[in-house]
Amino acid sequence: MGLFNRKETPIITDVARWPGIESTLQQTLSMAHTECVSDCMPAEWFPQYAVQITWPDENTDWKPWIEDVTKCYLRIAYEISAVQRLLITCSDPNSLRNLLKEKLPQKALENITLLACRFNDTWVRDYGFITIFENGDCRLLDFKFNGWGGKFEASADNAVNKTIFQHHLLRGKYQDEQTFVLEGGSIESDGNGTLLTTSQCLLNPNRNPHLDKAHIEDYLLKTLKSRQVLWLDHGYLSGDDTDSHIDTLARLCPDNTIAYVKCTDPEDEHHEELQKMERQLQSFRTLQGEPFRLVALPMAPRLYDADGMRLPATYANYLITNRRRILMPTYGDTATDCQASQALETAFPGYSVTGIDCKVLVEQHGSLHCSTMQYY
Repeated sequence: MGLFNRKETPIITDVARWPGIESTLQQTLSMAHTECVSDCMPAEWFPQYAVQITWPDENTDWKPWIEDVTKCYLRIAYEISAVQRLLITCSDPNSLRNLLKEKLPQKALENITLLACRFNDTWVRDYGFITIFENGDCRLLDFKFNGWGGKFEASADNAVNKTIFQHHLLRGKYQDEQTFVLEGGSIESDGNGTLLTTSQCLLNPNRNPHLDKAHIEDYLLKTLKSRQVLWLDHGYLSGDDTDSHIDTLARLCPDNTIAYVKCTDPEDEHHEELQKMERQLQSFRTLQGEPFRLVALPMAPRLYDADGMRLPATYANYLITNRRRILMPTYGDTATDCQASQALETAFPGYSVTGIDCKVLVEQHGSLHCSTMQYY
């Protein structure tokens, strides 16, 4: 994900708001609980209050790719703000405001809020709040983020949520869970009591070494208001430094469906592990004892960095937004991109799929879902 130091940058606490946003937020809020009938960690396809991204700049590890990554983030910002609220945490809101005014239509700008704060990385999926519904209200759970098991500096990232909450930019009550390390990309929920995760990440001693599997599972069930945890013991992507986040491999979808990465090339290094992952997915059962409907996503085309190392491109790293839309990363291979889009349309009947070129994002070992976090 990349390491850089922003100690020289002060924390800025002013907020640049676009006019007309509050009425839009209240309309979304009124929908937020219609999908959920009990306490739960909401599924990503539930109606959302907002999506957050953290904007890359030249003081980050994105400097070598700043032109291309800015274009990518502009596209992400447009596709989200065209239909719902977008919160952008950034280092320089005034400069970013000018850029957005130049590049985005006014309707999109009216849905954007900018907040200046310090951060270490732009992968907000892993340090943003994780939301639960409890007693008819939202709770914003602030877990500890330790830079994917201590691989990278994360102290500034770990403070972003408190800065956001101090400015009353999200709906919900703050809940401190800083005694437990958990990243948003490592956990999936169907909003109906089932969690999906990977053993390689959540049971890794670089996360919560004082807890065994039984204690971690018990904590997840209680804290995330769930009834079962499905543990994937197989599957990885070369070049991934998250210890196999679930949002790179398999995703829960509506109607007891799982979309997952399938490797059909016996010569690919991932073939054996992803075959094992597929067989384990076939063994999983819903809370009603039924098998899940499985929808295979193709392996993304092979992409390599300047040193010839394979990058962790994956079609599983999509984002679901309001209005039954899926933003899917694409990687420059039209045929495979189309195959992935068709698979997601199968997994999400009635949803539209919009592709966003994310080749530049995998240069820093993430993709579209890693770059975003939704709130309710």
